[in-house]
Amino acid sequence: MRVVSVVLTAAAVAAIVAGSMAGCSSSRTAPAAERTPAAERTPAAKRTPAAERTLAARTTVGAVGAAGYWTKGRLLAAADWRASRAAAFPSPGASPNSHTSLKATRVGALFLRVGSADHFCTASVVSSPGRDLLITAAHCINGGHGSGYRSDLVFIPDYRDGEAPYGIWTPSRLLVAPGWAESADPDLDVGFVVLEPRDGENIEQVLGANTLAFNPGYRNLVRVTGYPQSSDEPITCRNWTTEQSASQLEFSCGGFTGGTSGSPWITHFDSATQTGHIVGVIGGYQQGGDTASVSYSAYLGNAIRQLYDEAIAG
Repeated sequence: MRVVSVVLTAAAVAAIVAGSMAGCSSSRTAPAAERTPAAERTPAAKRTPAAERTLAARTTVGAVGAAGYWTKGRLLAAADWRASRAAAFPSPGASPNSHTSLKATRVGALFLRVGSADHFCTASVVSSPGRDLLITAAHCINGGHGSGYRSDLVFIPDYRDGEAPYGIWTPSRLLVAPGWAESADPDLDVGFVVLEPRDGENIEQVLGANTLAFNPGYRNLVRVTGYPQSSDEPITCRNWTTEQSASQLEFSCGGFTGGTSGSPWITHFDSATQTGHIVGVIGGYQQGGDTASVSYSAYLGNAIRQLYDEAIAG
């Protein structure tokens, strides 16, 4: 049965504070383009989960005000979204460990407020016709179970220790699927954020973007970049994904604590363009995983494609 879109509206908040925080970043040479073997496993038709019959739940949020709320002190004090997620690294040889990412211009920290508490996740720029779109975990922008959307969201690309080298970006719309908004279905733990322009430009015009790869199969060599702490730098790790279930991917690497929710899983990374294809984001099963050494992603199948189509439709 076809499910009708759910529309949620949030009240606009106070006026935006112009300008941004200053900072700098360094760069390094990335590995050569990563290739997935031709014989990679792809899902069978019978694997299509029932959740893929849902449409997007939408909200229009007030883009004004959020940037002014996030002082440097609040940025540094924000707690990772899943602070209970264990921070211990795996035993030697159990899996790769992450390292500091020297360049993460299309990945950034997504700061948000829940009640009186300040939190953060990770989000990244994804290619879209409007050049204004982020992908993250649904649980970062919507609490599920009818609890609604987060408030005072801002995106800071290449965020470093309280600094915003590419400015602070505010949203105009947040989108999750009804199955997440109503029941926190882990197979739909993917969300999109449409950003307002900044200084007359959209975010993709400033930073470029990765592209989404739908139905990518279960085995992909990926680079995962995210923010484990709001007072530190992003981390990166490379490893192969595996099948956790027909609707979930698994990735093993130490260091991915709660703030890395929403981190993009990028395959076929091109060192020349510094871009690739997103095949997942940390989220899904256990909202991304109960330990820092094993992470999960909802499979980017037809339901997520449908959500993306609604995000770019405006």
